[in-house]
Amino acid sequence: MASRRSLPRLLHLLLLLLSAAASSSASSSRGAELDALMDLKAALDPSGRALASWARGGDPCGRGDYFEGVSCDARGRVATIALQGKGLAGAVPPAVAMLPGLTGLYLHYNELRGDIPRELGGLPDLTELYLGVNNLSGAIPVELGRLRSLQVLQLGYNQLSGSIPTQLGQLKKLTVLALQSNQLTGAIPASLGDLPALTRLDLSSNQLFGSIPSKLAEIPQLSTLDLRNNRLSGSVPSGLKKLHEGFHYENNSELCGAQFDSLKACPDDGNDDGKMPHKPESTSVKPQQIQKTADLNRNCGNGGCSKSSTLSAGAVIAGTIIIVAGAAACSLSVFSWHRRQKQKVGSSVEHLEGRLSLDQSKETCQRSASSLINVEYSSGWDTSSEGSQHGVRLSSEGSPSVRFNLEEVECATQYFSDVNLLGKSNFAATYKGIMRDGSVVAVKSINKSSCKSEEADFLKGLRMLTSLRHENLVGLRGFCRSRARGECFLVYEFMANGSLSQYLDVKDGDADVTVLDWATRVSIIKGIAKGIDYLHSSKPNKPPLVHQSISADKVLVDHLFTPHLSGAGLHKLLADDVVFSSLKDSAAMGYLSPEYTTTGRFTDKSDVYAFGVVVLQALTGRRAVSSHLRLGAESGRLDDLVDPRLGGRFSRPEAAKLAGIALLCTAEAPAQRPAMAAVLQQLGTSQ
Repeated sequence: MASRRSLPRLLHLLLLLLSAAASSSASSSRGAELDALMDLKAALDPSGRALASWARGGDPCGRGDYFEGVSCDARGRVATIALQGKGLAGAVPPAVAMLPGLTGLYLHYNELRGDIPRELGGLPDLTELYLGVNNLSGAIPVELGRLRSLQVLQLGYNQLSGSIPTQLGQLKKLTVLALQSNQLTGAIPASLGDLPALTRLDLSSNQLFGSIPSKLAEIPQLSTLDLRNNRLSGSVPSGLKKLHEGFHYENNSELCGAQFDSLKACPDDGNDDGKMPHKPESTSVKPQQIQKTADLNRNCGNGGCSKSSTLSAGAVIAGTIIIVAGAAACSLSVFSWHRRQKQKVGSSVEHLEGRLSLDQSKETCQRSASSLINVEYSSGWDTSSEGSQHGVRLSSEGSPSVRFNLEEVECATQYFSDVNLLGKSNFAATYKGIMRDGSVVAVKSINKSSCKSEEADFLKGLRMLTSLRHENLVGLRGFCRSRARGECFLVYEFMANGSLSQYLDVKDGDADVTVLDWATRVSIIKGIAKGIDYLHSSKPNKPPLVHQSISADKVLVDHLFTPHLSGAGLHKLLADDVVFSSLKDSAAMGYLSPEYTTTGRFTDKSDVYAFGVVVLQALTGRRAVSSHLRLGAESGRLDDLVDPRLGGRFSRPEAAKLAGIALLCTAEAPAQRPAMAAVLQQLGTSQ
């Protein structure tokens, strides 16, 4: 009987021991991962400036600690490290293999040097490896062929040498292989034709020689094959014709194939196995004779030469002239191509001198087959389905239409380089970028933790944003987000002349900032009034919307100084605590209506109040509107109110009207403030 009573105690004790062992194991695992991250920090960032947030006593997966670029999975393991474009100048250490839960490693667009550690092959769950646009050297480790989960391998624009490992043909889940602009030699492994999921293969701008394996034409999903600027020879497999414009083979002078534009016909068009054209065997043929035959065939491919086996002296002279001229032309071509290549991203000299300029980034993004354009994150997702690899580009009607490439956005902003940073808040950062089509955009990067926690709520807010279309609102061009990186991206039209706030408080002698003339100020006020009225009104497929955060910072002006209100509807995407924290700035600058402090609610009259403050700022040319300036508006003393930098060049009746509108809009009681439709009538403008 006593033994029966002791059994539950033994079980309870056993459970406690197992729990303690599991806890000890988890703690040990976290400690090992922290050690690995510290080794990673020391190797990647020897100066300690870029990864200052990585602290020895912290917890990379804890709530209270922040490790820049690190995100964790549900099991509390480090899952992704995203440090692209951080100016890292160290090396990739073997310690990265001590992060067994790693699924994404994004170290591209830095200045990393040294070899790629072969220990990377020991990461069983790694799906995306981005090491491109660095100064990495040495051979591609054969151990990468053990990454059976790998979907994207991006090693382009480095100084890698040696041959392409045949073991890469074991990566059955690989969708993108980008090795362009390195110093790789040898033949293209036929094993790459064994990659059933491969969609893009970029081997351009290397020193590869030999023939194109016919197995590449048998890859079922292949859409892009870039072999430009190599030393390839022989017959091009006719099956590659199905790729159409996705197949690029220029600057391989020894390739042939009658079915391809700009290629010469092969001596034996029936041979299509990807090998060198068959030459008739001959006994006792000397090497000198082979060379003469090759030269003769090259210059007489059109049948214009004599079939005689002997050459006349004139023919020898003519042939010599042709060869010399051809060599000169070839030298010029190579020199021209070399200059073009030096201007591209892959130049190690440019990496040593610093990051690319925006113009260079534009050139890189516009190249039709660059993996920096076409590579998509396999773990990305869009607004309509969990399995998609893309974001969404919006049609002119606001409905999702064309897939939007996240990698294009990264390339356009130089991987969110600080040189393109337009502004930063406590929840987002905005960058200037140039898209592949040459258009300039502003990309707002928002951390996922700042967004609505429920995806349904987030998508509902996104649909609201897509419904907003007005000439005085900043247009939303598209949307992307990456689950692996934990960020979402809103792509807006770029406003070349910045925000209204930068034209306030202009100091005497400040030649960098233009003093807005009177007509421009009036135009800005009227345009913003029209934009707010549009938000407040009900339209087909667009319910009324309160902006909530109107300010001079949110009034952007394009190259013609046409005003565009930004940030409309953004609060519909953000978590409540993020929205509330952003209100502190509005309150500090005087944009927050008095009733909000008591009701805690925004109404259309809250927007009207903020608009009134912006009108006073435009009139006075100052950020802070003091009580003295308000008294000037109330008393009609326009000389004390209007920006003195105008030198009296303004319309006094118009200034008096605008001052009166500003006072009405900033009335203490909401009921005393006019609706925006009434403001438009007073301004003498209409929608």
